[in-house]
Amino acid sequence: MGPHPMSHAAVPSPQTDPRGFLRALFDAAVARALPSSVIGPFLPAPPAGRTVVVGAGKAGGAMAAAVDALWPREAPLSGLVVTRYDHVPLAYRSMPGRIEVVEAAHPVPDAAGLQAAQRIATLVQGLSIDDLVLCLISGGGSALLTLPADGVSLDDKRAINRALLHSGAAIDEMNCVRKHLSSIKGGRLAAMCHPARVVTLLISDVPGDAPEVIASGPTVADTSTCADAMAILRRYAIEVPDVVRQGLERGVYETPKPGDPRFNGHAVHLIATPQQSLEAAAAMARSAGIEAHILSDEIEGESREVGRVHAALARAVARRGSPFARPCVILSGGETTVTVTSKGGRGGRATEFLLGCAIALQGQPGVHVLAADTDGIDGVEDNAGAIVTPDTLARAEALGLAPQDSLDRHDAYSFFAALGDLVTTGPTYTNVNDFRALLIL
Repeated sequence: MGPHPMSHAAVPSPQTDPRGFLRALFDAAVARALPSSVIGPFLPAPPAGRTVVVGAGKAGGAMAAAVDALWPREAPLSGLVVTRYDHVPLAYRSMPGRIEVVEAAHPVPDAAGLQAAQRIATLVQGLSIDDLVLCLISGGGSALLTLPADGVSLDDKRAINRALLHSGAAIDEMNCVRKHLSSIKGGRLAAMCHPARVVTLLISDVPGDAPEVIASGPTVADTSTCADAMAILRRYAIEVPDVVRQGLERGVYETPKPGDPRFNGHAVHLIATPQQSLEAAAAMARSAGIEAHILSDEIEGESREVGRVHAALARAVARRGSPFARPCVILSGGETTVTVTSKGGRGGRATEFLLGCAIALQGQPGVHVLAADTDGIDGVEDNAGAIVTPDTLARAEALGLAPQDSLDRHDAYSFFAALGDLVTTGPTYTNVNDFRALLIL
């Protein structure tokens, strides 16, 4: 089940129930990005010809369900959308509609994602100028919509994807490589749809909300180059097969660029963004009498280091009332990274952020922190995130846990699980990236 958004009247008291208060802020952020709430105003009128719906992402199932519910029953509608395993809303799973939804693996692609991409490529062949392609794109689409470039195998893509995920590369860097080794991303899906009109609806999970970065931009022109992709692979010392290296060096895998006539008449709409979700959480906090400050929706960097920086800011507020007065909540979003230096630990970037934050807070009284991924899944675990309280380190010590050792082993999940402080929501059916809230009382 996903989160249950609360009305402002039901917001738990930050003073007496700080955990419940932080969870309510997270739920408000997620609710602001639910496809059923935001997609309606962006739907185009039915065309003279057919409407084909295609798409990929963690919100894909919910986006398809929302389009199906709102599209006129008398207007033709068909298509295929791919989402992550277990990310189809229960109602649409039990009673499928006019848009087929299939599931595949994330963050490392699998054969199901390859088959879905092949089917989508077939669906958009032979369309006319009277037809409309409605493309539903959300975070996670890069892995879910996988159609390797000529000479690149699925195993090659999987290995490169896995190496990128462990390298500490930023999301725009990872997606630059992914799109150049794809036959469907980086604008190529839109090129396949020509001459039909393409309307793309996006839920952003990337810092800056650049359409060409979200899910590696399958329907938008690409400004990055093969040379850029090769430079990223070299920067992170990622080994690739000779065919991949030669294809990038010779420009064989170049993507369609701005000005390509195949993009004429297309439209792209951002229907939900990280900033909008942070603003929804801020509004809820203010309704409870707590001033809210949004640092940024674009924070990137190593998760544990970003955690330490947030802790330093919270300590300054708690101890000196600067740069913000107490009580307040500090909000931020973006996409941090974890550079994996040892194997065997469990945890995603939210829990790693929190463990770095907890260590740096040093048990600071009055500071409570929640960090979670808005898709409900932190990395590949079953939790969305976790919560840090003023007594986190004391409780850990009582259990014989060593915070720094857990951090060194990238085992933040086990640390917070032992404390009973994991936040578990299940899939939320949307994805606007990391959510972080620091309550300073």
